[in-house]
Amino acid sequence: MTGFGKAEVKVAEKRFIAECRSLNSKQLDLSVKLPFAFRAAEAEVRSAVSKSLVRGKIDVLVTCQSENVETQGEINREIFKAYLNQTTSALSYAGIDAAYDAIVPAILRMPNVLSTESVEATEEEIAAIVSAVNLATQGLDAFRVQEGETLIADLLDRVGKIEAYRDAITPFEAARADVVRSRIREGIAKIGVEVDENRLEQEMIFYIEKLDITEEKVRLANHCKYFREVAATEPMAGRKLGFIAQEMGREINTTGSKANNHDIQVLVVKMKDELEKIKEQVLNLL
Repeated sequence: MTGFGKAEVKVAEKRFIAECRSLNSKQLDLSVKLPFAFRAAEAEVRSAVSKSLVRGKIDVLVTCQSENVETQGEINREIFKAYLNQTTSALSYAGIDAAYDAIVPAILRMPNVLSTESVEATEEEIAAIVSAVNLATQGLDAFRVQEGETLIADLLDRVGKIEAYRDAITPFEAARADVVRSRIREGIAKIGVEVDENRLEQEMIFYIEKLDITEEKVRLANHCKYFREVAATEPMAGRKLGFIAQEMGREINTTGSKANNHDIQVLVVKMKDELEKIKEQVLNLL
């Protein structure tokens, strides 16, 4: 399910801002981006997110903002001076007149002029990062819960439409049997042969029983009922609802294959249309 959460935690002179975004995925696909100086917190961040979010393509971004101006390196004065003397001497020898504001940036990029020291994250800072991520995932989860409630309402509405289409089949079933009988007798009349009426009636009953869809309608009704129960009572029911939707599809397909009636076929197509929308939406649920 899609979602977004953002949180901020302050420690000492630093503010850690965590953002969590999620997209649909069958498994947990987690990506974590941290400032280089705080990469030591990655394992704890991954553990925290994995406990809160079980599915989805999750992107976690943590940034750090400092309230103090901090230098990221130290200039070695002796080496800088040596490079500066050599550079100005070389330029003078070549007859080139260059200003210092053009020379200095080049000297600062020379080897060993600027040295940087690695800064290790403190336990307090790591704890602040994990806390910010936990708060962000809580916000993301609340977002997904709200979206889930909307999706469930839409799914149940579509299940209701399937039930209505199933009930609308009933008036056409009795007429369908009469039509089948008429077609069989018309075919026999065209052939022009005499038949045993009792045997013919038995065969027609046997044939019409093969077209009976009562069992399919009953099973479909049970599947719809179970779908509603699971949606209302079970957490993270997405996969289970997907399996129930597959069973509903089997009964609808069998009804279509037995229909032998235009009006029933139209209702079957409408049920299939709603079911496909259900299958698509179920993929968005946990």
